[in-house]
Amino acid sequence: MRKLTLFIGLVGVALGMTSSGIKYPTIKNSAFQAGEVLRYRVTYGFVDAGEAIMEVKSTSRKGANRPLYHVVGTGRTLGGFNAVYKVRDVYESYIDQKSIMPWFFERDVNEGGYKINQSYTFSQDKSTVHNGEKSFSTPMGVQDMISSFYKARTLDFNNMKKGQVFEFKCFMDDEIYNLKIKYVGDEEVKIRKGKFKTHKFVPVVQTGRYFKNEEDVQFWVTADENKIPLLVKAKIPVGVVKLHLVEWSGLKNELTSKVK
Repeated sequence: MRKLTLFIGLVGVALGMTSSGIKYPTIKNSAFQAGEVLRYRVTYGFVDAGEAIMEVKSTSRKGANRPLYHVVGTGRTLGGFNAVYKVRDVYESYIDQKSIMPWFFERDVNEGGYKINQSYTFSQDKSTVHNGEKSFSTPMGVQDMISSFYKARTLDFNNMKKGQVFEFKCFMDDEIYNLKIKYVGDEEVKIRKGKFKTHKFVPVVQTGRYFKNEEDVQFWVTADENKIPLLVKAKIPVGVVKLHLVEWSGLKNELTSKVK
């Protein structure tokens, strides 16, 4: 009986070693939690053209038996813009609570009649992503379009120097992108909801990608523990589109960046 018990114990240890053989990255997250809701308005000129909502939810779903956040991002046009170019977008990502990396991603996009439906399974333990038809080799910790938003909020902004670049990999449209953002400096920014202390960033331009100049897109992040994207400005051929924070709830920390 003692030998049987010892054998079972050894098997248990062996299985434990096997299951823990994969070393996942551990990311310190002091920026967000389940229950957080961020609501944005999209403006063109002085007109509200659309809105976007980012919400972090609890979920019983797991990735390789690891606890996840269920993050839902929605976007839609408002008012008369629906007649011109109607947008109804839904993005969902199931993000590892400890590693801030995705295990599942879904995208349901309808923009002016142009539709996209995507579903990705991120097997982070196997370094692959499956789109339902084929698998792609990816590095562990690769991000999706939504998880990138939250991964960026866990970056260490303490003691940043102007020109410092932050980089991580993102899997989009069956391809791996090297996303890079550059710290420009600190600014006080005024939006409808008041004045905030912020960190300013721009994307590092890559040849053949979406932006030609760093000034084409600029974004400001609250200079506090929440690290919330407060304002985004993007140049388009016929003007400038802005996305700015209008409502927030369920924050993990006090919004100390708000000046007034």
